[in-house]
Amino acid sequence: MDILKDYKKINKESWNNKVDYHMESEFYDVESFKKGKNSLNEIELNLLGSLEGKSVLHLQCHFGMDSISLARLGAIVTAVDFSDKAIDTAKQLADEQNVNLELICCDVLELDQHLDKKFDIVFTSYGTVGWLADLNQWARIVEHFLKPNGDFVFVEFHPVVWMFSDEFNSVAYSYFKGEPIIEKVQGTYADREADSEFVSVNWNHGLAEVVTALLSTGLEIKNFNEYNYSPYNCFLGTEEFEPGKFRIAHFENKIPMVYSISAKKK
Repeated sequence: MDILKDYKKINKESWNNKVDYHMESEFYDVESFKKGKNSLNEIELNLLGSLEGKSVLHLQCHFGMDSISLARLGAIVTAVDFSDKAIDTAKQLADEQNVNLELICCDVLELDQHLDKKFDIVFTSYGTVGWLADLNQWARIVEHFLKPNGDFVFVEFHPVVWMFSDEFNSVAYSYFKGEPIIEKVQGTYADREADSEFVSVNWNHGLAEVVTALLSTGLEIKNFNEYNYSPYNCFLGTEEFEPGKFRIAHFENKIPMVYSISAKKK
């Protein structure tokens, strides 16, 4: 198999296989979500602001918990993911919660071939751009779907985190985008005991690459921040030093874990 040629197929199969494990995992805690818990975090909520009546395009939505949370806050939501299993599950979950979502199954980099709308906000978060080989096209998609004066809200794991081995005991990968990182792992970040092996192909994207891609479309960056914690306990060797804030225990507060960007279409 040609990895570069077939990476989308490989990743789609992997994410399809993860859906059932994730739905049942303590990590996602779907039962609490069904009872009304909002799945969004303080970082993105502060950037999103009031959502009442606003149209939101949610890119790479997985099985839709954040998309439904956006809708519960008053947004009119269109959500996109390339995993058909995830989109089918999102539809079932939204129907069960009596939440109206428009759901689209496609490669996010080809979304302009499947959707003809403009939005007040484009939103994407946590573990998204690493699956994309072409951030210039990603940034063009973001800009294309924003209304004039629309806002892009982006929260992502910091590229410094992806430099380390899974145990965070050595530097295993480059900060900068290079050859694709091909991994075969048992279990997932949400269920490390999952009885399945998952193959993935991804890339590390440094901050300059991300920012340059967005600026090249004419978007104006309004806010940039870095955080020394993750709101998710999805890495090995973590400590919860404050409620809902996790960091690598032996690194303490010495490395960035997450960053955020908000940008506006002029």
